[in-house]
Amino acid sequence: MRAAFQILAIPYRVIDGSPLYCVFRRADSGQWQFIAGGGEDGETPLEAAKREAFEEAGARSDKWIELESLSYIPAAAICETARRHWAEGTCTIPEYAFGFECQGDIRLSHEHTECVWLPCNEAIEKLTWDSNRAAVYELNCRWGHHGG
Repeated sequence: MRAAFQILAIPYRVIDGSPLYCVFRRADSGQWQFIAGGGEDGETPLEAAKREAFEEAGARSDKWIELESLSYIPAAAICETARRHWAEGTCTIPEYAFGFECQGDIRLSHEHTECVWLPCNEAIEKLTWDSNRAAVYELNCRWGHHGG
């Protein structure tokens, strides 16, 4: 059963002392975003992020960073079948964001047609959603690379 929250997982790699972030193009809409998905009943947001990272990108990591960036998305953006067990009147759900150091290669699922590794400023330009832009900005600031 789908839990009433969403996750955002941002893969990164450090190359020559600077982080790069992997941005994915959705197969259904063509929009650029990070790994996103819903929690399953009983999962914590971090557990959901780890599962989604593996399902959508074949990615595993032992280095996860919980971000302060927190967004809310309309519950109506989630299919009605998944929402039917939520509390009546649920209008928005939280989207928890995490960064993780990507170990190994990305393996795209059917949900994405391509991915690219970009520095923060280029990722921000490519991303469709403000929540994704805010989260990668925060993650990049934690590296001490403000805006670059």
